[in-house]
Amino acid sequence: MSHYLLAIDQGTTSSRAIIFSRDGKAVSSAQYDYEQHYPHDGWVEHDPEDIWRTCLQSCRDALASGQIDAASVASIGITNQRETTVIWNRKTGKAIHRAIVWQDRRTAGYCQDIKNRLVREGRSQLIQQRTGLLPDAYFSASKINWLLTHVEGARAAAEAGELAFGTIDSFLLWRLSKGKRHYTDATNASRTMLFNIHTQQWDPELLALFDIPASLLPDVLDSAADFGYCDDEWFGHAIPVGGIAGDQQAAAFGQACFSAGMTKSTYGTGCFLLMNTGNKILQSGHNLLSTVAYRLNGETSYAMEGSIFMAGATMQWLRDKMHFFADTADSEAMAAQAQEGLSLMFVPAFTGLGAPWWDPDARGAIYGLTRDTGIADIVTAAMMSVCYQTKDLQKAMESDGLRPTTFRVDGGMAANNFVVQKLADLLGCQVDRPQITETTALGAAYLAGLQCGFYSTLDDISRLWQLERSFEPSQDKAWRDKHYARWLEAVQRTRSAGGKPSASQETLS
Repeated sequence: MSHYLLAIDQGTTSSRAIIFSRDGKAVSSAQYDYEQHYPHDGWVEHDPEDIWRTCLQSCRDALASGQIDAASVASIGITNQRETTVIWNRKTGKAIHRAIVWQDRRTAGYCQDIKNRLVREGRSQLIQQRTGLLPDAYFSASKINWLLTHVEGARAAAEAGELAFGTIDSFLLWRLSKGKRHYTDATNASRTMLFNIHTQQWDPELLALFDIPASLLPDVLDSAADFGYCDDEWFGHAIPVGGIAGDQQAAAFGQACFSAGMTKSTYGTGCFLLMNTGNKILQSGHNLLSTVAYRLNGETSYAMEGSIFMAGATMQWLRDKMHFFADTADSEAMAAQAQEGLSLMFVPAFTGLGAPWWDPDARGAIYGLTRDTGIADIVTAAMMSVCYQTKDLQKAMESDGLRPTTFRVDGGMAANNFVVQKLADLLGCQVDRPQITETTALGAAYLAGLQCGFYSTLDDISRLWQLERSFEPSQDKAWRDKHYARWLEAVQRTRSAGGKPSASQETLS
């Protein structure tokens, strides 16, 4: 009898596998980091073979460490770094180029040209109206265009039907099924800038705009669906793949954010705040994104999302490049060593600023350095930057008339009590941390569990969510306003020469 669910959580800096029991408890896991490639300033790439190798090995190790036979795994759920783009040969399965990562900014100029063209044609809102997204290098469409344009022979091969595009979920599914399945789910499709979230179809007008052949694209299924079987070569048994969702949507699903107003904020490589908006698509006036939260039984639930590029990645930079600490877990204790009333401001615009600013040319800066500034001060300011960026998103949502009814946090940095307490202080609301903070993998497992019959309804999953700790604000509004005003000043000093705030952005202050 099948007792378990296997979740593949393919992230920006590592691949992991977690095996869950029916009640949502982690039984065993394995994880492997892999290399990041930075060919030029603002460029970020991954080797798809590294992604495949680390995913496969983490699954095998999780099975082995838990002494679990693959035959007892009922279904596999896949969750993945979104927007990251791979194009591969349909016959060989080999990628034609390294994957272009969601953080990559090489196509910023091209996206600006697209925006300018749409303005000239009187269609400036086309992309946002169809996809819920802003025309930006963050999403997959411009990355696909770059690969077809810059890899020799790629466009001709694509037009001949010889190539396949996928976000990482599609690439992994192709490899797991040995090329038998070329699918994605609605959440990942909604992050490509090619998918009409109203019709739930690839949009021919957008494909033409970005000069992308439709033959490249995967079929789009529900988030819980029959995605086929992994080949028995990989684990000794052909396990069905029953769930797929992009990482932030999977985290919201794992946090049981199933009602309008329920909000989660995930602190992984980046920081992503996602609010369920039910069956309504709400368009932001403050540079937030409308997206698919999940699609089940053909019914779509939507979300509004704010995306920040650097959260855990900032701490990784302090660890790996600056060598300020050996383990990111040490950062929490360093906050106690920082100067009282720390005035340092760390703006982590390493690859530009995400929502609500969307300034691709901004670069990181630290303000307020003195001769008394020490490593603990810089590390503390970096942790605070995560909280300030979340405050940006909260203010933007409130300006759009949306107020979170429930605020739940997850991801690696959510284990840091200093960060979560400061988050509550700056947001001025209760912040709840679940017992399981790795909810991204859990959400993928829950989707697979719905497909295989472990769970019948979303209420079955909601009942499994358990609180570990609530954090209440310990500072008053005057403290929040004072510190947030200083953050906004630092952001404005950091923004690129052409990045003056719009009228809507000025309302954040």
